[in-house]
Amino acid sequence: MTEQIECVDIAIVGAGPVGMTLALALAGGPYSVLLIDSRQRGAWAGDPRALALSQGTRQLLERLGAWDTDTCTAIDTIHVSQRGGFGRTLIDARDYDLPALGYVMRYRDLAAALDSPIDGGRIWDDCAVIDLQSCGEASEVTLHRAGENRRVSARLVVHAEGTPADDPEVRVYDYRQHAVVAEVRPLAGHARRAWERFTPDGPLALLPIGNDYSLVFAVPPDKAAQLLALDEDGFLAALRAQFGSRVDFVASGPRASFPLALRVRRKLTGPRQVWIGNAAQSLHPVSGQGFNLGLRDAWELAERLLENAAGDPGDAATLASYARGRRLDRQGSIAFTDSVVRVFANDLAPLRVARGAGLLALDLFPPLRHFVARRMIWGARAWP
Repeated sequence: MTEQIECVDIAIVGAGPVGMTLALALAGGPYSVLLIDSRQRGAWAGDPRALALSQGTRQLLERLGAWDTDTCTAIDTIHVSQRGGFGRTLIDARDYDLPALGYVMRYRDLAAALDSPIDGGRIWDDCAVIDLQSCGEASEVTLHRAGENRRVSARLVVHAEGTPADDPEVRVYDYRQHAVVAEVRPLAGHARRAWERFTPDGPLALLPIGNDYSLVFAVPPDKAAQLLALDEDGFLAALRAQFGSRVDFVASGPRASFPLALRVRRKLTGPRQVWIGNAAQSLHPVSGQGFNLGLRDAWELAERLLENAAGDPGDAATLASYARGRRLDRQGSIAFTDSVVRVFANDLAPLRVARGAGLLALDLFPPLRHFVARRMIWGARAWP
């Protein structure tokens, strides 16, 4: 087999939404950029997953020309409560003079909006990464594509694909929960309201999408298996029992489940390498922070690289500056999500009372509620 060499300034490994966001943010700049993906281009076309996107993410995507209003459902209000305990809070977009608190969009629609403006010659799809070595002035990525080996020499390699691997640089905490996901149809419509309901088994989220809800229910692994094994009527009955009487359900679609863990890469950068999105951290889906955090990773990395447009994109000082700049947003999002999961996962009576008092405080003291809401919408920019 022959071996070809491609020389670029920046190679982005992973052409999912985070990798494509970075490529678009760098478009028109001084750097040559190559996207490398393990899947065939357009493989996302049949992906039915729903994504929760914050208003801050919408603003970012609009600046890139990659926002498709027709394929998203707005979230006007978020109702937060706990099963078997008092206290609740309601977060309303009108309190912040915003068109919506966030949006729900299918993965395939977001990927299509990001993929459309990308030059096809700048994506190598269906690639298997065989090796990566960083030395001197460049990193070298060895790939297998279309029956032959190729080498890509890049001054910077950006890892933007997949959940962090189990290696010494990745800290892992197993939540001992599985997320059961499905689409369910409410009896009376959703009025663009999202629900976050904390149950003894784990958080249950309902996100409006089209005429339905996208359900994400975190439960112990054995209960996840039980929920998957139920017929439709049995599943809807189990959902009603967990959620309560505020919403009734009349139909559900196919169900799936996946394990939940916190995975955090200790160092975001290495010699001529940087990790962003799920390659840098993967979070519990409660509060919908992880994906939005990954897009902010891509945006800020592009800003740092373009600030140094006359220099070397793999310069250690530039990468260190990026890592420092992401520290507050990254650590804050991880701590916020992790603490919510741990505090609400324990069903001891004293904690249930304390949680109820906390939810009541959010409802009675607008400044506190606004702080939490801004944190969910804009990340670190909400912090004083």
